[in-house]
Amino acid sequence: MDVRNKESAVTMTNARSPAAVETAVQPDEVMFSPAVRTEQACRGSREVYARRAAAGHFARELSADAMAFIAQRDSAYLASASADGQPYVQHRGGPPGFLKILDDHTLAFLEYPGNKQFISIGHLAENERAFLFLMDYANARRLKLWGRAQVSSDPELMASLMSSAGSRRVGHAIVFSVLAWDWNCSQHIPRLVPAERAP
Repeated sequence: MDVRNKESAVTMTNARSPAAVETAVQPDEVMFSPAVRTEQACRGSREVYARRAAAGHFARELSADAMAFIAQRDSAYLASASADGQPYVQHRGGPPGFLKILDDHTLAFLEYPGNKQFISIGHLAENERAFLFLMDYANARRLKLWGRAQVSSDPELMASLMSSAGSRRVGHAIVFSVLAWDWNCSQHIPRLVPAERAP
């Protein structure tokens, strides 16, 4: 990856970019660590996932269907972890389209001031590995995105995301580079429907 080209498109406040070696790793290697593969082998599912990987069912580039699904979401869960592995999950929300697709393996969204704990961005400052979990309860669909995330205050990027902010104050943006993605099975998803908004 040419870092100069990437930075000309999106200027990061944290100038580190994903290691070239990790972007060359196959998506199923991002999704399934050696320990996960061992468990799959012990529990009888390893061959199935190995065949799916060999057939190209796991990808880094988002499909048209995945991008359409992302564009329709008004809610997402961002997972991060500290350098020593302490995990954290934070909800992010906004009107449909608040998750803006920049290209077929990159998306971005605005961060709004909240309770000022700054756990997610603190984690990302020392560990860029991140995960996005997107749910469509009404239609029993969920999408999993593995990747790296960085905090950005790039004016051009921020301006492109501002239409989703409304009148809310904006802190910065999160840029998420997808390394692997997969649809989750639809079993056990409660069929929740959005509440009617008050006039």
